[in-house]
Amino acid sequence: MDVTDIIDLLKEKADTRYHAGMLRFGIDNEKALGVKLPELRKLAKIIKKKHTLALQLWETGIHEARILASLIADPKLVTPQLIDSWTNDFTSWDICDQACGNLFDRTPYAIEKALAFSQHEREFVKRAGFVLMAELAIHDKKANDKIFIRFLPVIEREAWDNRNFVKKAVNWALRQVGKRNDSLLPLAIRCAERILLQDSKAAKWIAGDALRELNSRL
Repeated sequence: MDVTDIIDLLKEKADTRYHAGMLRFGIDNEKALGVKLPELRKLAKIIKKKHTLALQLWETGIHEARILASLIADPKLVTPQLIDSWTNDFTSWDICDQACGNLFDRTPYAIEKALAFSQHEREFVKRAGFVLMAELAIHDKKANDKIFIRFLPVIEREAWDNRNFVKKAVNWALRQVGKRNDSLLPLAIRCAERILLQDSKAAKWIAGDALRELNSRL
């Protein structure tokens, strides 16, 4: 299958009601077809890893084509430049999360990009930094605790950001670091307790929500 075949297939799988409903979940559907994620995952399993095709799909700008690109791109062929380029193209939280969780977190550049993106001005780029932290905590079973300990001061530093898609990602990163193991749990709780003392509505929400979940694991 080439790009044209895949776009035609996606159009066949499009659901007009789902397309309209995307807006309710805060997803910009202007360049979307309305294809549900399970359908994209099924298609990705058929295509398998095809990096060149992934690059071509991303360039179409179509919402679902970009998510599919994140599923079939080869992490071994991903460069720092590609991560930067795709991240700068993010226009919705779901493309951000899919690219980070399907692809970027499986590259050798995930840690450095998480730290770099965490202080970016643009909302979805900054979100990507914290989504990467969360996804690494979930997926990288061999990663040393020192990596996640390094993330905690960054999470604390950026907890002031009240933008919806940033604060939710900061919260997610904090919770996932704490849930990773029994060694990181008390460190994440103490981080959340410090965040709670910040004079910011975003910080108080991030910390309060995280503490409810993390304390329940003690």
